[in-house]
Amino acid sequence: MTARYAIYAAPAPDDPLWRFGSSIIGYDAASARDLPFPDAAPCNAPDWRALTDDPRRYGFHGTLKAPFSLADGASEADLLEAVMVFADRRPAVTLPRLEVVTLKSFVALVPAEPSEGLSALAADCVRGFDALRAPMSAADRERRLKSPLTERQIGHLDAWGYPYIFEDFRYHMTLTGSLPEERREPVRAALAAAYQPIAAPFRLDALVVFRQAARDQRFAILGRFPCEG
Repeated sequence: MTARYAIYAAPAPDDPLWRFGSSIIGYDAASARDLPFPDAAPCNAPDWRALTDDPRRYGFHGTLKAPFSLADGASEADLLEAVMVFADRRPAVTLPRLEVVTLKSFVALVPAEPSEGLSALAADCVRGFDALRAPMSAADRERRLKSPLTERQIGHLDAWGYPYIFEDFRYHMTLTGSLPEERREPVRAALAAAYQPIAAPFRLDALVVFRQAARDQRFAILGRFPCEG
């Protein structure tokens, strides 16, 4: 099966934020290993593994360039070189504060205030690596259209392979899958309390390439490229 790649923001593996996010979802994408959930609410709930199935598939991250297969003629080495060159020219972006919120039906960490630098970085990643992206398959497009999308988002989907970009971009680091309505606020509050001891500015100082060998496997970190600009 064809591998997929994604360009994400992710803390370094020794960062407390990485350890926090990875433990909440039960998977460390740097080592590609399962992790035990924290023995505290909400992660000690009997159904917590099921509630984190979706983020565990992708690893703890914030999306800059959504998952894609490589275009014909493009290689993994081409992608890694392109990301290295791109990152070498970009300055780091610091998010002063993250907060735990509910987005639709799931819980995530998001910037507490807008960041023009982050939005510009994400937009440039979407554009800058698109020549390496294979066209979206009909099946993937049909799957995306099952979500309610605006006309603009459908246009983004068809042009760039992902609907939530540019004006519709909202950076988030997912901590749960879809939650029943009655669970959302209790889970959010418990995760916010668990995050508070490590709360600190998040310095986005690298672009991280994740790889998924096949659709039934999880993403794992392939390379980390410091932003040196």
